[in-house]
Amino acid sequence: MRAAYPAQMGIKPVPFSWGAATPEERGPVVVSRHPNTLKLRNAIGAYGGSYCVYRALAVAIGALEPTHMPNLFNTEPSVKIGPHPQWADPRKIVSIDPYGHVVASAFRQQMIDGMDIRPSIAITKAHMTLEEMTTAVRQGRIQVDGQVVINQRGDLNVVKAAVEPVWYLPGVAERFGIEESTLRRALFEETGGMYPELITRSDLKVFLPPIGGLSVYIFGNPAYLSDPTKRLTARVHDECNGSDVFGSDICTCRPYLMYGIEECVREAQQGGVGLIVYFRKEGRALGEVTKYLVYNARKRQEGGDTAANYFLRTEDIAGVKDMRFQALMPDVLHWLGVTKIDRFMSMSNMKYEAIVDAGIEIRERCAIPDELIPADSRVEIEAKIASGYFTAGKVLTGDELGAVKGRDWDDITH
Repeated sequence: MRAAYPAQMGIKPVPFSWGAATPEERGPVVVSRHPNTLKLRNAIGAYGGSYCVYRALAVAIGALEPTHMPNLFNTEPSVKIGPHPQWADPRKIVSIDPYGHVVASAFRQQMIDGMDIRPSIAITKAHMTLEEMTTAVRQGRIQVDGQVVINQRGDLNVVKAAVEPVWYLPGVAERFGIEESTLRRALFEETGGMYPELITRSDLKVFLPPIGGLSVYIFGNPAYLSDPTKRLTARVHDECNGSDVFGSDICTCRPYLMYGIEECVREAQQGGVGLIVYFRKEGRALGEVTKYLVYNARKRQEGGDTAANYFLRTEDIAGVKDMRFQALMPDVLHWLGVTKIDRFMSMSNMKYEAIVDAGIEIRERCAIPDELIPADSRVEIEAKIASGYFTAGKVLTGDELGAVKGRDWDDITH
């Protein structure tokens, strides 16, 4: 999988081999335009994911020196992740850099020599405080063990990782069953020509897209994630700011996330491990503005908000009902060394199929308990079940779906 890098415009990219067994064999991802690194870069885009635009603004107003390079002293991961066999398979991981958390050690000499190489993954330890966990402890559903649940308030010990996207373009194209040239052209045109090298530098195979990344939360021993003898409970969750943070009751996002966390904690306390993967894909990757427009349209349509028309108004506005496209999602599971999930806390058929298609076994699928579903989110959950979401109950059709309604618009605005 070694790419050829012809000398164009004076640039002689650092050798790079996606899917190599070690970071030294693979080589660093270099996208910096620092003077020391400009002629050596082997990737398209900019460090920092979606935050690269803020960096540009900081430089523009003089708040940040464009030549600043980070001092990575004492920033190494607080726990060891990998290496795992999946890292050396160029088809298993195509959307993140599996060595993104070890650049400070793996490429130390290059950085000492002045090369601007930056981590795309950071791993740390933390405590998590959630009202739902306080309630679970108070009600006796979860016990304080001093390890996972550390006190009567229900504070949790977690290992967490932040992951920024790093796309190996040939692999991403293959994952979606399209030509690399088609992918490059669409990325170039639909971002207003933001990255001309997608078209002009076909030899540069890595792209750091300006999109949100993901967060990983591990409950229990992280080494158990790759141990097939240990049970794993996991939820893969896509961002829903209105529900996750502010408690909107029009969807099941926060209740399902909290239910997933509670089950992850319970698994860890029983000798297994729990995993939450949180993707920044707001509004099914359609964005929050589009999501709120859809809310208005759903509530104001003739007959009110119904499960039968749940997806229709989204397609009317966005042109598609969902842009999360879960094909890239399992990459983070491969990075963690996951080979099977004992309890999958999700009803999504798209997530389930993507994980299973990636060669990861799912032994049990767990729906959100009925009592945790807010009244106004019945429209959402019934529509999703009818479209293919997992359920152990009845799947509504036709007139039954039309009868499932949310609150009237007047109820929400007054």
